[in-house]
Amino acid sequence: MNISVLVPITIIAYLVIMVTIGISFTGKNKNVGDFYLGGRKLGPLVTAMSAEASDMSSWLLLGLPGVAYLTGGAEAGWTAIGLAIGTYLNWLFFAKRLRVYSQKVGAITVPDFFSNRYHDKSKVLMGVSALIILIFFVPYTASGFAACGKLFGTLFGWDYHMAMIISAVIIILYTTLGGFLAASFTDLIQSIVMTIALISIVVFGINQAGGFDVVMDNAKSIAGYFSLTEIHNVDTNGADKYGALTIASLLAWGLGYFGMPHVLLRFMAIEDKNKIKTSRRIASVWVVISMAVAIFIGFIGNILSKNGTVESLSGSDSETIIIKIAMYMSEHSSLLAIIAGLVFAGILACTMSTSDSQLLAASSSMSENILKGVFNLKMSEKKSMLCARAVLLVIAVLGVILAWNKDSSVFRVVSFAWAGFGATFGPVMLTALFWKRSNKYGAVAGMIVGAVMVFVWKFVIATHGGVFAIYELLPAFICALITIVIVSLVTKAPEKEVVAEYEQVTSEMNK
Repeated sequence: MNISVLVPITIIAYLVIMVTIGISFTGKNKNVGDFYLGGRKLGPLVTAMSAEASDMSSWLLLGLPGVAYLTGGAEAGWTAIGLAIGTYLNWLFFAKRLRVYSQKVGAITVPDFFSNRYHDKSKVLMGVSALIILIFFVPYTASGFAACGKLFGTLFGWDYHMAMIISAVIIILYTTLGGFLAASFTDLIQSIVMTIALISIVVFGINQAGGFDVVMDNAKSIAGYFSLTEIHNVDTNGADKYGALTIASLLAWGLGYFGMPHVLLRFMAIEDKNKIKTSRRIASVWVVISMAVAIFIGFIGNILSKNGTVESLSGSDSETIIIKIAMYMSEHSSLLAIIAGLVFAGILACTMSTSDSQLLAASSSMSENILKGVFNLKMSEKKSMLCARAVLLVIAVLGVILAWNKDSSVFRVVSFAWAGFGATFGPVMLTALFWKRSNKYGAVAGMIVGAVMVFVWKFVIATHGGVFAIYELLPAFICALITIVIVSLVTKAPEKEVVAEYEQVTSEMNK
């Protein structure tokens, strides 16, 4: 068989498997609780890997190696360290308590949890949080569709729009058919494919470079490249100092985890709260190893460009380094072509695993929280299921429309959306789970301040540069947290029922 045919065949086989999984889970969605939360039946392995696969997106196989390829270990390394710490702390402090608390108050979505936790009969808290999810997730999903379109367009010369639509249709198919369970189990498979992709590129790349020592010697020979306190300057070919403020800004990425709806939903869905420790260990180990390997791929790519194995890349093109290595790999043998196909499927998996989770979170916000919660529309279980799937489809179509212009700035939304969720939901989730005196007024105020500050800091304050040029998540998170504390203290204390519920959860946590 022609080697060039094996790559697309491998990718198509992978996509067929994803859709088949979606179809297989169709009959398991008896109600909207199953569709959006899988009936709280996820085992520890699926919980851990689906949470991390849905979190990483194409950034793991494209963005992180690209940054390391150009500038070395500082920016990529501190970002990865921040994310690793955030991942571990999220599992350690939030996962079990959120699982217990969300079941106690009967919540199947993040807005549900906030509203039910504070007994907010006005539904203001539910409406505000659902609206925030829609604001940040629709364009976030669009960026995923666009990334898929660009991948296929680069690999096979397909028309961008056709490739993007095909990718979107596949994601929509298995998500609308199988709901949360399908998204979670496909995420498990996608995490395995992502792992295979990372290992394959490292082994092949080291071999082509001439050995591990050659890769490391090259990294050490470049000014500021193999350092966490300096960064390589491509323009001057020298080294720039990496200050404490910049490092703190990159570490702040870890705060985003506390407010990521698609990750928090996995905590709410785990079957046995006592197995969360197992999930935490699996998730933390996988995240640390996968990010370290992704950064090392950037180092490998740098030496491969120097010895002429792959072309030299600059600017945003550096993010295609893993694609270039895989394309070179595919030219050597049938086996390597199949492995290269898995690498491309891994890149696709990163994007798909995030997009499906975002679609479900955005869909649940509209159908469950806005239509049924805020506007109080009465629907049977059958109609609720139809509504859930219809809303998911509408949101996906909006994502396709936003992604139509392949050169649009929608790609810049990813880091901004991460900051948005981290600053709006993170402080509220923190105080909702761990502060008995917090109330609904503080929660609403904190959420609004967090969202506003993300925009203000990004587009107004940060433009002044200097000490203000830090990642908007950090100052917005701090402002939102302070707001929650102040507003909660100056307004009336939560009702006795709310306090009693909190104490019951605390008691159950100690069992």
